[in-house]
Amino acid sequence: MEMIDTHAHLYEQQFDADRDAVIARAVAQGVRTMLLPNIDTQTIQPMLDLCHRYPGHCYPMLGLHPTAVDRDFAQKLELMEPYLDDGRMTAIGETGIDLYWDKQYRDQQIEALHIQIGWAKQRRLPLVIHCRQSYHEVVTALKQEQDGSLTGVFHCFPGNERQADEVVALGFMLGIGGVATYKNADMAKVVRHTDIRHILTETDAPYLSPSPYRGKRNESAYIFNIVQAIAEIKSMPAEKVAEHTVENALKIFAINRGN
Repeated sequence: MEMIDTHAHLYEQQFDADRDAVIARAVAQGVRTMLLPNIDTQTIQPMLDLCHRYPGHCYPMLGLHPTAVDRDFAQKLELMEPYLDDGRMTAIGETGIDLYWDKQYRDQQIEALHIQIGWAKQRRLPLVIHCRQSYHEVVTALKQEQDGSLTGVFHCFPGNERQADEVVALGFMLGIGGVATYKNADMAKVVRHTDIRHILTETDAPYLSPSPYRGKRNESAYIFNIVQAIAEIKSMPAEKVAEHTVENALKIFAINRGN
């Protein structure tokens, strides 16, 4: 059963001691493809190095995470944009708006999002959206920019069934991760409500581990647990969930499987 992890920060220092083993476990489990979202200017090279080490398994994205946006955000974006020129990036992300910790740079986050939406349009790449305590602001920006060319995923989708319908209508998919495995999680209602054609699987490793690993470091092999949870919620065979979610990812991400 082939699966895909559409969002994993495997280049981060939490994996420095056993990164090769983490990737080997994922591949052995059937997680052939892992998409790596960028965070800031400092994480670009570690991300690219890992993708170079594991061609055909690890694929890079490029974006400025909203929590990395500050008064110097324009300079950071200027430094990052040239990395898009060689065609290696599978998406723009992760980008978006995060008002959970700090609202100080709200306006700058919105501006940075619009700039990165421009990158996505210009290069016909999907967007990987981070949306935390900012659903209205993110959807407003996307509605302003949507000209029929924008697509992507709401990573760790944070909303309810009505918002899921709105996101799908905007041309985006829902990234479903470990939260769907938690007991009494509202995310189960969203998964049950949403057609499998609009769902992607992701870990957000090393964060948000699924049950039974909650509280421990997450890794891409645990996509198996997420696929199983979705299958139980939707009363579908796990193989069908895996098949659909891989197909969904290949539709929107610029993945060259010939590598």
